[in-house]
Amino acid sequence: MIEAPHFSAAGAKKKALALPAALFDGTVNEAALHRAVVTYLANQRQGTHQTKTRSFVSGGNQKPWRQKGTGRARQGSIRAPQWRHGGIVFGPHPRSYRLGIPKKVRQLARKSALNARAREQAVFVVDPLGYDKPKTKPLAELLAKLGLEERKVLVLTAGQEPQAHNVYLSGRNLPGVRVMRFADATAYEILWADAVVIETTALEGAAAEGGTGPEGEAAAESAGEGAQGDA
Repeated sequence: MIEAPHFSAAGAKKKALALPAALFDGTVNEAALHRAVVTYLANQRQGTHQTKTRSFVSGGNQKPWRQKGTGRARQGSIRAPQWRHGGIVFGPHPRSYRLGIPKKVRQLARKSALNARAREQAVFVVDPLGYDKPKTKPLAELLAKLGLEERKVLVLTAGQEPQAHNVYLSGRNLPGVRVMRFADATAYEILWADAVVIETTALEGAAAEGGTGPEGEAAAESAGEGAQGDA
């Protein structure tokens, strides 16, 4: 059984909390983590790079000089690749970098990322952050009491509106802090953070669903494709 430090919403330390075994069973599969991270980063690429071949470069409609008699090397166009400002050979062109990943591998990678952070004592559990309105100060004070200032922190909420949105707005302008729903967190985001702060209600909901839910799976599948452009 893996335990994590438990704090109130104000930062008061409480008795350590046992993490749900459905998610925190000690499994850390590095191969699945590697594939999930590579897939996520590849799907962030827009693929809008473009270079001009000689057919797209303007000019060069006639030979720069006659074929013979000048003493210089024969040339057919000033837009040939060997010329300055000429076309580019084998340059990048728009394409899709999208990679797929099996659902079970994605689930395993997410569980492995959570277990890796729990093994490093970098998982913190807090009571629900019931913010009635966006306010950065209480969230910053909470992270300071947890000893997480100057560190990259991922705050995972249960996604209950409007409190979850207020927490998101509260942490949006804190450097190194990301706030999202527990169901939307991917392996990459968990590994990105030095510490993970999870609401108790989020853990309870994940444990009731056996660690994954259809809503979270749909979010995880499309999370790496948000910035993907059309090739």
